[in-house]
Amino acid sequence: MNKKKSANKYQSGLSIHEIEQFTRQHVTEVFTILALATGAIASAFDFFTGPKMTITIAAIGAIWGIVSPKNIELLLKQVAQFTYRQDNNTQMVLGVVKLVIAIFIPFVLFGLVGMMAGASYHYYLRQAQGIDSNKSPKTPPPTSGEEHD
Repeated sequence: MNKKKSANKYQSGLSIHEIEQFTRQHVTEVFTILALATGAIASAFDFFTGPKMTITIAAIGAIWGIVSPKNIELLLKQVAQFTYRQDNNTQMVLGVVKLVIAIFIPFVLFGLVGMMAGASYHYYLRQAQGIDSNKSPKTPPPTSGEEHD
């Protein structure tokens, strides 16, 4: 896509049809974004539980994710596979349930986010350590002292 065509599209805005099409393709992602925003607002303004409990549970989830990333990864993979196996209507119902949880008990949602963050932190930390250990040594490898013809 050339720059002029994309600039014209941004200036004209998105049509309702384009927004509906995007939402149909990304139902789970859209509801997750809405749930996180709603949960943050509900927690910040002390609707049912305050930010102290939400931050504490998110930190506990992150610690749990760092300590046992394999269990967290397995749990989150099962939840994601269950969600994506459903049809769009069921995904929308699950999204609405996620929104209700975000309003009434946002610490559950942020606990899951903390677990994902901890498991991700552990994964990238191990990956970085592996990359650092694969660097070539600064000293040349020892030779046996024999010369070759």
